[in-house]
Amino acid sequence: MKILYFYQYFSTSKGAWGTRVFDFASYWVKQGHEVTVVTGIYAKSDLRSSRLVDDQVHEGIQVKVLNISIDNRQSFLHRIGSFISYATLSSWYAMSLPADVVVASSGPITVGIPGLVAKLLRRKPLVFEVRDLWPDGAIELGVLRNPLLKSFSRWFEMRCYRNANAIVALSPGIQNIIQTKSGHPRVESVTNSANIDLFSTPQKFPGNSPVAAGSYALYSGNIGEVNQAMTLVDCAEELSMHGRSDLNILLIGDGQLRNAVEREKSRRNITNLYLLPLMPKSDLVAYVQHALTALVSLKGTPVLDTSSPNKLFESLAAGVPVIQTTQGWMKEMVEREGVGLSVPAGDASAMAKAIVYLDAHPVKRIAMKDRAALLASTQFDKDKLAAQMLRVLLGSVNSTFNPISN
Repeated sequence: MKILYFYQYFSTSKGAWGTRVFDFASYWVKQGHEVTVVTGIYAKSDLRSSRLVDDQVHEGIQVKVLNISIDNRQSFLHRIGSFISYATLSSWYAMSLPADVVVASSGPITVGIPGLVAKLLRRKPLVFEVRDLWPDGAIELGVLRNPLLKSFSRWFEMRCYRNANAIVALSPGIQNIIQTKSGHPRVESVTNSANIDLFSTPQKFPGNSPVAAGSYALYSGNIGEVNQAMTLVDCAEELSMHGRSDLNILLIGDGQLRNAVEREKSRRNITNLYLLPLMPKSDLVAYVQHALTALVSLKGTPVLDTSSPNKLFESLAAGVPVIQTTQGWMKEMVEREGVGLSVPAGDASAMAKAIVYLDAHPVKRIAMKDRAALLASTQFDKDKLAAQMLRVLLGSVNSTFNPISN
């Protein structure tokens, strides 16, 4: 089977970004399928190109790299321009590249354009993959405010759903919302995954680390408003103010608020807050494995309650308990499975108390670690989820389902 995958943020395991598409596509290639990914150049990815279009091969995956940069530090208008440029250029490949099935992976929602081109003009089976809810997220977070743009975005979102042979949601929360709003008969949840071998194989703690093993709560990923970066700063200060400056907050990543975090650290003289730059997954593993706990911090809005962040699954695979701030499926899972604690979003005091609790109860923490590793291996292994996604693709090729056109 020839699989054509449109995804603007592709990265291999050498990058500092999620590797879901790379992991899944690698698995499909090993199963004898041909996979072509059409992508852009994301700042956290390892892909680079000096040409407008570059043909690369990674682990048997044909990767067509469009030299269109995207970075979380870019302004909203700049990113919109990048999204539209990618959608326009990739539509040519939606018309010309061989495919038995096409996958369009959103966000941004504009990736639906090449997906619809392949579906409506070439009659190719379309699987629409929803990583986060666009435009719901942009509207809730106040990024998208124009009434006409809101209406158009929602109209286009429904066109993507109703023309898809199948919809893949990256969390049960996203799945439930899409089923409710679209009425589509085939919406399946295939969450983000973890490389169990990579994150469960013990690694030596870095000798040049600014913090000691087991003394820190780790946040890795985008350092921005959505991830409540300033709450993490406040949490470090709370720990210090209550005599626990021996417990550190370690941030590894980059984003819109990284410079602001560094300024606040200096201004408040917070000595137990540390920042490290983006690093490849292979280097990140040791920091995850030796953390006291992993922080999954998100702003308290309904759309973010449906999120499926990579850091959650990587922490579970490493056997590290999590402290998370959402009110949706992640909270239910963490509490049901006993793999961590939940605190209210934006509550630095509650987060600090949860960190202290885990430090003060090693027996409970070890039990959480064991349950986390077991949960990751049984439910979130990348190969198991790649096989689940492959069944969706094969089902779409063999399906007689006619997409909803209204």
